[in-house]
Amino acid sequence: MPVEPPAVPWIFPGPAELAERGLDDLVAVGADLEPGTLLAAYRAGLFPMPTGTGEMHWWSPDPRAVLPLEGLIVSRSLRRSCRSFEIRVDTAFADVIAGCADPRRPQGWIDSGIEAAYTRLHELGWAHSVEAWRDGELVGGLYGVAIGGLFAGESMFHRVTDASKVALVGLVEVLSDGQPRVLDVQWRTDHLASLGVVELSRARYLARLPELLQVPLPTAFTALA
Repeated sequence: MPVEPPAVPWIFPGPAELAERGLDDLVAVGADLEPGTLLAAYRAGLFPMPTGTGEMHWWSPDPRAVLPLEGLIVSRSLRRSCRSFEIRVDTAFADVIAGCADPRRPQGWIDSGIEAAYTRLHELGWAHSVEAWRDGELVGGLYGVAIGGLFAGESMFHRVTDASKVALVGLVEVLSDGQPRVLDVQWRTDHLASLGVVELSRARYLARLPELLQVPLPTAFTALA
């Protein structure tokens, strides 16, 4: 099982406080990226994203974008593409996050601090990569944080057409084990909507978290630890 890191002194706003204060998507500023801090944030429905100000910003979008596992839209062409890739789990996490952090990507947000923090989470068994390989070469993938029945997707990349989409199909297969699970993708985009992503109110998303956090991890994510 994943290794639980030491507790941290930071306190993130909980569901009741978020509702009472009517906060927008940005709900906290500061803290750090220690493993315990990151896990406490995800358990409270938050995630970090730097903005270039020097302080970490913590987000809890309203509405929140999620991909229902049974609602993944796999087009005929994508289904064909899936046959030309090999899916692997947690065999090249560092390479996946490096691909996602490539500074040549437009609107990139993954800096060295984020990269180091999630690599540490991976070493502790909490962050995972799903990878698309072709002819022995990593050509796409995604990474995120798995806590019980929550998979918080962080980023994806591709070097050949459809590679990141194929990795997403692979992730959904990993998560589709009959247990209650949520695949969180933070914000809706037109691209994600074309794959079946929908929106939940923040209140509804946060209400589901306590039960989800008690669900066993998918088998594919326990091998690392």
